[in-house]
Amino acid sequence: MNTIVGTYECKVDAKGRLLLPAPLKKQLTASLQDGFVLKRSVFQPCLELYPMAEWNLMMEKINKLNRFSKKNNDFIRRFTAGVKVVEIDNLGRLLVPKDLVGFASISKDLVLSSAVNIVEIWDKDLYEKSISGEDVDFADLAEEVMGNINDNDNGIS
Repeated sequence: MNTIVGTYECKVDAKGRLLLPAPLKKQLTASLQDGFVLKRSVFQPCLELYPMAEWNLMMEKINKLNRFSKKNNDFIRRFTAGVKVVEIDNLGRLLVPKDLVGFASISKDLVLSSAVNIVEIWDKDLYEKSISGEDVDFADLAEEVMGNINDNDNGIS
């Protein structure tokens, strides 16, 4: 799977359908046939859309966990809670199930944001709040997470 790029705004209708913006749909074209998995995010009040190939890679990792460990078993149950297999129809629409609409507090305006190999689906107001920087100093976070990574010999991170 290639990296997904971009942040896009769109609307959701009363039935929970959203029309994927054309540039995003184009990036997901290779995955349209196999379908997608839609799930609750672990850390944020948003949804995560996994192309099926990416979901299968995640499940390979999770299947290596020992289910006789209570922590592992609890994690698996909570990680997969509310998971739905979804498709994008011929018009480029995705139906978001009602329970997931509720979890992510989705109203009308959405933001679809790339997160490397998946797409996050946010209520627009919650997305704006999450990136506002009020609770996290992004410069400190960037230094802590990426500051010691240098995979190239050219000195560029």
